[in-house]
Amino acid sequence: MSELRIGDLCARVPVVQGGMGVGVSLSGLAGAVAAAGGVGVISTAQIGWRDPDFGRNPIECNLRAVGEEIRKARAKADGGIVGVNIMVVTRRYEDYVKAAVAAGADLIISGAGLPMTLPELAGDVKIAPIVSSRKALHVIARHWKKKYDRKPDLVVVEGPLAGGHLGFSHEDIDAYTVTREKNYDDEVRSIIELADELEAQVVVAGGVYERSDMEHYLAMGAKGVQMATRFVTTRECDASDAYKQAYIDAKKEDIVIVKSPVGMPGRAIHNAFLDKVNAGERFMRGCRQCITTCKPDTAPYCITEALINAVEGNLDEGLIFCGSNAYRADRIETVADIMEEFS
Repeated sequence: MSELRIGDLCARVPVVQGGMGVGVSLSGLAGAVAAAGGVGVISTAQIGWRDPDFGRNPIECNLRAVGEEIRKARAKADGGIVGVNIMVVTRRYEDYVKAAVAAGADLIISGAGLPMTLPELAGDVKIAPIVSSRKALHVIARHWKKKYDRKPDLVVVEGPLAGGHLGFSHEDIDAYTVTREKNYDDEVRSIIELADELEAQVVVAGGVYERSDMEHYLAMGAKGVQMATRFVTTRECDASDAYKQAYIDAKKEDIVIVKSPVGMPGRAIHNAFLDKVNAGERFMRGCRQCITTCKPDTAPYCITEALINAVEGNLDEGLIFCGSNAYRADRIETVADIMEEFS
């Protein structure tokens, strides 16, 4: 299997581990993936939630934790590649990028919006926008070239089968995944064509679960894949055992599209918490300063609180984000075993 080259960085296995917040992919998972030859990725989304001061100063706790988690991942990575995923819609986005750069991240992956200022903030650190359309990549690349004379080092193409927040409308999700009126492979090919012109490598995310999924995209011209859901049910994943068991217990029909309080559709495992939300109950107790698009006065629940509950194992009060293939998990694996499959 070919290597994944990101500038002067080289991953022996062409797998980028997707960033999963809150607290699902921290130093434990990212360090293990990096050590096994892939690209380990830490999600900065509310990364400091375990700090005793988080309730009063969430952003400050997060910024401290960015450096702490990168350093811990680096210690486990055995010289491998450690990256971070930072959402553009994060409050004080610029400070998170600067914290990751200062801590020595190898790669910054950024989506949930267009990362227009990322080259200025990242300096010499490798940068990768997450896009779901050729149009988005074109807009980003044109701006980066004109203002910074910089090209993406890597492009992550995230499709409609991905987990968590999705960069698609409900209508497009249905068209790609339910009615099949659209074939997302057509969009992937178009994005790869543009990325080739930019001399940027492409990895494809969303619905990747086994080696054959990767081979499908490599045959289309991608240089690797980004995979998240498969890594949740590993010993090294930073989530609680109860969170991992929710994936193992899930059936295909349990995986649903939800309306996130931050304004985007998302994919999650149906549970008692979603039943309460759908029944009109409101669970908004304060604001944790996470996403700029959230409106605390009208939001049905705090997504930070719901995700913390889930990752800690309080599932009946939590939102369990997942990818479309979560129901396929049937056991706890090791990162090394998965990476061997993709080698």
